Amino acid sequence: MGLVVDLFVPIEEFDQGTARLARLAEQTLGWAVGTIGVTRVLRQSLDARKGRPLGFRVRCEVGRRPEELEREGDHKRLPLVWPSGRSTPRVVVVGSGPAGSWAALRLAEAGVPVTIVERGKPVQPRRADLARLTRGELDPDSNYCFGEGGAGTYSDGKLYTRSKDRQAVGDILADLVRFGAPANIAVDARPHVGSNRLPKVLTALRAHLAGLGVTYRFESEVSGVRIERGGVRAVKLRGGDEIAADVVVLAVGHSARAVYDWAHRQGLALERKAFAVGVRIEHPQSLINEIQYGRAAGHPALPPAYYDLTSRGGNRGVYSFCMCPGGWIVPAATESDGVVVNGMSLSKRDSPYANSGFVVAVDTGDVGPAAVGPLGGVVFQRAIEQQAFRMGGGGFRAPAQRLADFLDRRPSTTVGPSSYRPGLEPASLDAVFPEFVVAALREGLRAVGQHMRRFLLPDALLVAAETRTSSPVRLLRDAVTLQSPGAAGLYPGGEGAGYAGGIVSAALDGVRIAERICAGS
Repeated sequence: MGLVVDLFVPIEEFDQGTARLARLAEQTLGWAVGTIGVTRVLRQSLDARKGRPLGFRVRCEVGRRPEELEREGDHKRLPLVWPSGRSTPRVVVVGSGPAGSWAALRLAEAGVPVTIVERGKPVQPRRADLARLTRGELDPDSNYCFGEGGAGTYSDGKLYTRSKDRQAVGDILADLVRFGAPANIAVDARPHVGSNRLPKVLTALRAHLAGLGVTYRFESEVSGVRIERGGVRAVKLRGGDEIAADVVVLAVGHSARAVYDWAHRQGLALERKAFAVGVRIEHPQSLINEIQYGRAAGHPALPPAYYDLTSRGGNRGVYSFCMCPGGWIVPAATESDGVVVNGMSLSKRDSPYANSGFVVAVDTGDVGPAAVGPLGGVVFQRAIEQQAFRMGGGGFRAPAQRLADFLDRRPSTTVGPSSYRPGLEPASLDAVFPEFVVAALREGLRAVGQHMRRFLLPDALLVAAETRTSSPVRLLRDAVTLQSPGAAGLYPGGEGAGYAGGIVSAALDGVRIAERICAGS
């Protein structure tokens, strides 16, 4: 077995390859020059902390001979195996996002037949619907939130997760590489695929699943589940058809409001969940590079800079969310009378703009009294989105305000250029959000400016409304069996059910559900 060594590589030396890493490792270990014959990168991250040398932290495994290093497959996960002697159930997975796709992947590789039901379209025809949306034409069934791969497909493909289970995360990343994602996502501390590459990955994943017998039913909206004698028996489709099922994995996204509606009507266990709302804040990427990198900004080895900000607005958390270096603000609406914005980047992150959500925490008590019910958060989100639509003037144009005007409580009469293609309408965002949200946003931004002064660029744009940070609803499930109370065989999972917050964490939840199904209740 080789040795694992942590190295610091100055920015000027990073592009010199593994030969330079070997020499640095020899210096660190006190070995003679030329002793290391093979080097493998396990992890790398940019260290741009203020007051420290700029460079990359690299964890390597090194050895004198190739056979000393662990082979790539040495820690390969053990595949799920369906227990012999048990009949395989009819599994229907609702939603083709990460949670649904990885539940189907693990089950299909274990020999369990699966049908995936997806409200939206496959990735390629979905692309055309997104293009129409930038011109103000919404398909409520095919957009940035609905379609193959879920909301992450065309809204960036960031793979960063706070999960501490590095082996499980590594398994998900290895799957993505297997289906065509770049190999460096397995070692980067902040892996990113990009919205231009993810569709090809999903197409390859679908071909693999189809080869295992998985059936896809696109453009099929689920309108309910049939439950008899305390267990699921079928999935109901809009239009009246049913798909018989012994097991249903409900892996919908955070915008699946129609699912929340029928789940509530059917008496499934739901509760309110905290979430956040706010704006997309947009700066020139060159400014963010200068703030984060200082004099080194523009160095060819440096990626477009990102930031991760946390602040306070009174007693509320205020924070950046889904930061997109070199990215675009995109229209993420799913309803014809509401404006929703999100961010995305392509793999090269070569847009001249940087954008991020800048959002305020919303607690379950902020969305009305208990009598409003478990869908109070949806009502709260929708009111903001509809007001943003009215102020944008239609066509999914978004209300926007210059940062200096927002801080001074002054409506903007003009706004500068932006990456948001449907267009912007100068406005006062005080008229879009509840007072507690705008008050917290102002206080949070001023607090950020105290230690990041140039961030408060007067002409930076605030674009409304960022409301779909996460699901405002949780579909309850048993902590052990992962099944919905009173509905045996129904497994809520992923972002839409309130158990994940991103591509990787949703995929991990899908894997957990598949493992539980194979283990039996």
